[in-house]
Amino acid sequence: MANVGLIGCGMWGRNLARNLAQLKALAAVADKSEATAKEFATQFDVSAKPITTLLEEGGIDGIVIASSAPSHVDLAIRILNSGKHVYVEKPLALDLTGAQKIAAAANVNSRQVMVGHLIRYHAAFIELQAQVNAGAIGTLRHIQANRLAMGRIRNTESVLFDLCPHDLSLILALTGLEPIKVSCAGASHVTPGIVDTLATVLGFTGGVSASMQTCWISPYKEHRLTVSGTAGSLVFDDTKAWPEKLVLFQDHIRPDNESFIIERASPVALPVAEAEPLKEEMRAFVDICLTGKPVPSNIDEALAVQRTLETMQAALLDMSVNETS
Repeated sequence: MANVGLIGCGMWGRNLARNLAQLKALAAVADKSEATAKEFATQFDVSAKPITTLLEEGGIDGIVIASSAPSHVDLAIRILNSGKHVYVEKPLALDLTGAQKIAAAANVNSRQVMVGHLIRYHAAFIELQAQVNAGAIGTLRHIQANRLAMGRIRNTESVLFDLCPHDLSLILALTGLEPIKVSCAGASHVTPGIVDTLATVLGFTGGVSASMQTCWISPYKEHRLTVSGTAGSLVFDDTKAWPEKLVLFQDHIRPDNESFIIERASPVALPVAEAEPLKEEMRAFVDICLTGKPVPSNIDEALAVQRTLETMQAALLDMSVNETS
């Protein structure tokens, strides 16, 4: 079994540590707070080490970064230069230059970079992608991704960098392309200058389109991906119970002179084997540490997502209106 270290003992770091410990792969933890690292170490029965020591530890095969987004680039490069594989919680970086520096370090050191695009390892999305590839909905036409909730509001990066990477990774995986058209508009309501609600439309070659609704301040939670084609649609709703997470709609639209006839069919819930996505993601990183082979959310996908984020940031129309006295 691989030995994995973890840097960043916060709320999400605890989830990552729990799954690594259950896989019997967690070897040591580190945090800028020595007391926090020691508390984690006690809980998971591993060693607490200073970050520099963890990087130098010869028995560590790979390191998971769960610290704040601004620290990702520096830590990832240091880890790669120490000869270890690295998992970076999304976003990989806050700009494309930083992401490219990580990619360069991975190439020089012949090590793998895995990015925390969690839903790529969700059994329902894996089945959805298989259905699309098998032609269940005909030719792909449109993808709608909604990711809304109340919280976890951040003041270090906007929803563009905090939430959009999840859905972008899914959209790019389904299309196999990067968008050639981007429209993006958002607003800041909690922290000035930090967008907390965002609407995005993407256009791809071949006539495929995608849209994303992303928000930290919604009173209800919605994590839904709708993938539509010429012969139907697939809906992945992660807020539903497992038997209802993935549903196939085979509605048909056909022209009738100057109007259209819509033929509705009963939706079909597709069976998906229940599994914890985060555990499957950590299992994939353990496999990287053992084999050195890339996984779906590798550096190539990460760079494609980062390029799209950069384009969105450049195109962002800020709809915020400052109050005046």
